[in-house]
Amino acid sequence: MQTQSNVFSSDTTKPIALYSSEQVYAMEQAWFAEGHDSFGLMKQAAWQMAQHIEQLYEQKYLKARASADHKVYRRNSCRQRASIWVGKGNNGGDGWLIAYYLQQAGWQVKVITVGYATEDLETDNQVKIANKVDKHNVVSDAKQAQQIALSAKVNYQRFEDSSANQSEIRGVNWQADIYIDALFGIGLDRAPEGVYEQAISVFNKVAQSKNALAIAVDIPSGLVASTGQVFERIAIQADVTLCLIARKFGLHTKDGMDYSGSVIDIPLIPTQSNNSAATLVTVAHALNARRQNSYKGSYGHVLVIGGNRIDGSQGMGGAAILSASSVMATGAGKITVACHDAFHGALLTSLPDAMTIDLHDKEGVKALIKEASVVTIGMGLGRDKKAQALFISYVQAAITEKKPLVIDADGLYHLASLQMESREHPHKHELIAQLRQHSMDHQVCLTPHSGEAARLLDKKISVVENDRLAAIKQCAKTYGGDWVLKGAGSLVLEQRILEQKGSQAHIYVCGVGNAGMATAGMGDVLSGVIAGLLAQQDLEDEARCLHQAVLLHALAGDALMNDTDHYQHNSSLLIGQRGLQAQDMPVAIRHVMQLITNKN
Repeated sequence: MQTQSNVFSSDTTKPIALYSSEQVYAMEQAWFAEGHDSFGLMKQAAWQMAQHIEQLYEQKYLKARASADHKVYRRNSCRQRASIWVGKGNNGGDGWLIAYYLQQAGWQVKVITVGYATEDLETDNQVKIANKVDKHNVVSDAKQAQQIALSAKVNYQRFEDSSANQSEIRGVNWQADIYIDALFGIGLDRAPEGVYEQAISVFNKVAQSKNALAIAVDIPSGLVASTGQVFERIAIQADVTLCLIARKFGLHTKDGMDYSGSVIDIPLIPTQSNNSAATLVTVAHALNARRQNSYKGSYGHVLVIGGNRIDGSQGMGGAAILSASSVMATGAGKITVACHDAFHGALLTSLPDAMTIDLHDKEGVKALIKEASVVTIGMGLGRDKKAQALFISYVQAAITEKKPLVIDADGLYHLASLQMESREHPHKHELIAQLRQHSMDHQVCLTPHSGEAARLLDKKISVVENDRLAAIKQCAKTYGGDWVLKGAGSLVLEQRILEQKGSQAHIYVCGVGNAGMATAGMGDVLSGVIAGLLAQQDLEDEARCLHQAVLLHALAGDALMNDTDHYQHNSSLLIGQRGLQAQDMPVAIRHVMQLITNKN
């Protein structure tokens, strides 16, 4: 997974609009409708990509040369070599033109065609290709690109002629410094099959075995541009993606983060960010410094409800403790934890500044709900009928007292159960309708992972994972509130704060965080960060919003993994991905909070 090296500097990293493949197609068609030439756009795209490829070559191999590796030095004394793998669509047309421009620049170029018949590539047949027209009396852009390259004597080889010969795949005919993927564009929505699957596998193996740079044209072949889905792990493993027209949503969520590498934008035509599918964010909003004349009440009181002990079980007291720890690390003024009394000792040992109350003291907990600034519920609450009754009672009390709510873990389980029961008995439970109404005027944040979202929507997990964007929209439509759909490239849907400003709900993609955070308790930590920020009324709305909390949580995870300039003054934070634990997060959260606080 990628991380940003300058994640705390708003001068270096700005929000990026993300688009679906349908939106990109619509932008292209609108551009052509204005009279712009489609083949002219293809040539412009290919020329710009060729310039970037030369720059990337220099960056990679000049850096290697500086390491005094004599083999690399000798290698770079020869002509630069590019292996360009093309399919038959417009993405392949881009590849043919890239080959042409690189050859004109002095590169040694070889095009590997996939899915081409022998007669498609005969030089004598190019006149026929040029004269062949479709029903609109137009030669396709891809064919024009191919004709230009072949007329310039660009070297090529059919993949099908060599794929059966494994020794040739490992041989000189496949060697290059840079491998360029121009097989599929953004229209792919299924797993590549047959020769295309074989070509993707060979491309990855050869590029990796040669330690060469793998560059994808627009999107890695095999990755679905609108969802980030890769079927059966069949996709180009790119080091760099040269993204045309507009940044694709799928590059930054789900599998896209593992296959796209670094992304370089080549805009080409004007876009409208207000019509985007989502916004990629990597930089947290700055926090204002606190006033000297303040006290603990100035920064809110968070009530954490969870940490139950079910009959016959040791319970999950740690979930409530982790959530409470991150509430305090985020900067809330005070905290009370309503958990099973069996966990009070452990809680006070790990967090002596917390107050406690028995989770089952209904009147006492309801009195605290009335006093609290924010209520967060569900972490280790339990899933039996007694726990469900507590959940209903305390959420209704929070609604009655008009409190901001954060619902996570077992709270989401009970919410889904109530939704299922309401389908059979529509008037049995009114909590969901009450919660939806409450969310129109008060902050309600719900934080499922894909499994929890699937249960909330009564769908299979695979359905949610195949289209996470659709899933988070459906969650918000069904239950109201603001949502996080946790995972690689977590999605954040916010609607209440934006609606107050006269704008529609918007979806953000968290562009930071790392795979080390895929460990037990991280969701509990996130619930505490969300509640801790909401409690601090001295902060501006943007600094208390849901995507801010998700960013801070992810940046804290990166602080524990990265040994960069941002963290060198506190090297004791560095842990690394493997072994990173939720209990490591509070110190990193405090560190991040300090880094983004204005010092003036």
